[in-house]
Amino acid sequence: MIKKIFPLIALLLTFSTANAQFGKLLKDAEKKVKEVTKGGTGVSQEEVGKGLKEALNNGVGEAVSSLSAEDGYYKSAYKILLPPEAQKVTKKLRAVPGFNNVESELIEKMNRAAEIAAVKAKPIFVNAIKELTFKDVMNILMGEDDAATSYLKGSTFKSLYQEFMPVIQSALDEVNAREYWRGAVTAYNKIPFVDKTNPELDDHVTKMALGGMFSLVEKKEAGIRNDVGLRNTDLLRKVFAKQD
Repeated sequence: MIKKIFPLIALLLTFSTANAQFGKLLKDAEKKVKEVTKGGTGVSQEEVGKGLKEALNNGVGEAVSSLSAEDGYYKSAYKILLPPEAQKVTKKLRAVPGFNNVESELIEKMNRAAEIAAVKAKPIFVNAIKELTFKDVMNILMGEDDAATSYLKGSTFKSLYQEFMPVIQSALDEVNAREYWRGAVTAYNKIPFVDKTNPELDDHVTKMALGGMFSLVEKKEAGIRNDVGLRNTDLLRKVFAKQD
């Protein structure tokens, strides 16, 4: 396999003479492939795989712990707000008795639901990390600051959404958000001359909750790539030294 890799890199380098920057990137990639595949730096394929998976597990674990804590979403940069169509409803309801604080109450309920659901996302992420191949690991290690997050998002978002949605629905029910919202929509639809509406919260909360989680994982990934102090084990220091 190695014999096939190096001629390919050499061919690419031949065509990159007009672009010095691209040529340098390819040379760097070739060097890193040689280092790992030949073991010249004392880092084995197994160590590279374990190191990256350890970093991803740490990042996912910290993101889940942060967002699943009380106010993890509600009082953070990842706070979930109402979708525009729901804001139209709450704006009209401010003058209706019993619904003057509907927007603020609903936002809190949505974020509480996301906090309840967040902890249940970790096994899905962990399973995706376990399935990383050596090729995936090398692409991530030598990629951009968000390469690992992009991989996770691309390979897990659909399954995460499918698994997360019923959790969000259940969590919304735990904090009485869906029933509260149905009451708000019913009151809104009774207002004369308004266009009847029934926007669902489930999809919005699920997508926003997952978006916030991926954003936080990305932040953790960039940190461990760029801050040596965050590499708190010998394995992490050894492996990530290769991408510095």
